[in-house]
Amino acid sequence: MWTALFGESLPALRSLPALLGVLTAALSGLTARRLGGGGYAAALAMLCVAAAPEYLALFGYYSMNCFEVFFWTLAAYVLVRILYGGEERLWPWLGLVLGLGLLNKLSVLWLGLGLGAGLLLTGERRRLSTRGPWLAAAIALLIAAPHFWWQVQSGWPTAEFIRNATSVKMKATTPVAFLLAQIDNQHPLTAPVWLLGLVFTLFRLEGRVRPLGVLYLTVFGLLVVNQKSRAGYLAAAYPMLLACGAVWIEALTRRARWLRPVSLATLALGGLATAPLVVPVLSPEGYVAYARRLGVAPSTEENKRIGALPQFFADRTGWPDLVLKVEGVLATLPPQERAGAVILASNYGQAGALETLAPGRLPRVVSGHNNYWLWGPGAGAAEPVLVLANVEVRPRLDALCAQVEDRGEVGCRFCMPYESRTRVFVCRGLREPLPQLWPRLKHFD
Repeated sequence: MWTALFGESLPALRSLPALLGVLTAALSGLTARRLGGGGYAAALAMLCVAAAPEYLALFGYYSMNCFEVFFWTLAAYVLVRILYGGEERLWPWLGLVLGLGLLNKLSVLWLGLGLGAGLLLTGERRRLSTRGPWLAAAIALLIAAPHFWWQVQSGWPTAEFIRNATSVKMKATTPVAFLLAQIDNQHPLTAPVWLLGLVFTLFRLEGRVRPLGVLYLTVFGLLVVNQKSRAGYLAAAYPMLLACGAVWIEALTRRARWLRPVSLATLALGGLATAPLVVPVLSPEGYVAYARRLGVAPSTEENKRIGALPQFFADRTGWPDLVLKVEGVLATLPPQERAGAVILASNYGQAGALETLAPGRLPRVVSGHNNYWLWGPGAGAAEPVLVLANVEVRPRLDALCAQVEDRGEVGCRFCMPYESRTRVFVCRGLREPLPQLWPRLKHFD
């Protein structure tokens, strides 16, 4: 709907996640006000969201992750109105939010599980004897039912994806490392706010918002026990804690009001200092120099090498060069070969870039990676096949093709190392038709 209204330019695509970021910050402020906080509490909560490197990064590009943070924050706001405000009529609205969140990303199941634990393990368990929570759960599951049915029909691809990512893709982490990553992602200056917020949910307001604290601890525990969870999986849980912490800090500074402008100014300056690490305001060379001055080096939670840029920057580079290389190879093929050619990309990033940046100029683009595998190899002949892969794949191509021609490497200085070594192979004479070969090309990771 968004692209139908505004097109697919970068400003159009990035304005929606930016808008969701604004709404998330606003919801954090509104949550603080609903908990009895004043203007300072609302400002502190919103500024903490705005300064957090995690949110500046996630709300800077279009993906399911910006929607995930928004839906979790909206659900927490509705839940505060129910638990603290006594607005029982909002249970169906909570179900609607959870259902839409599930359609966006299945990690909302963690939110639902944490909420169930929060109600069951606190004095709010009395609410389980009313129809409200059950109605919310029923509405959420009803909205998400088509997707779950699709999972059943498709052989549970998400479960396969998670299993492969856990066993092969992700690095193991310790509880301490996971906690320290939370502090880094949310900004060290915001750590006192959300930590106080956690204590606030558990021990303040006569325990009426205690389910929020139990919710956070439940999800935190699940991710730590898994040992291979990304630190960012917990990002969506912090706006509610920041709101709670801001309310308590406002109360603590009632007799030292001078601390309030000082804290806001310090947080704003700290957020501005770290913003260039996650917002693309510098050139790649400028980022490398700035990060070095701050003593920051790119890292990854995956079993892969990292280059000079963190992955969320690196994955924004090199795509036009890839398109030019593929178009150049196609131009050298005889007309009859160009008409029947198929491009086989090694991952969804390559496939998506080719389809997006060169619409109508390239032949069919397919990939065995993630959802592209589910979309299949397409119909019609596949001769020749242009394969985008690293040189290590060459022996496998020799076994699949009667003739393999290496047309050279795609240059990419700042992209991920595994992308910087991408080569274009022209495969002629597939020993099996592509539809028969397709099941063996699947890789969910």
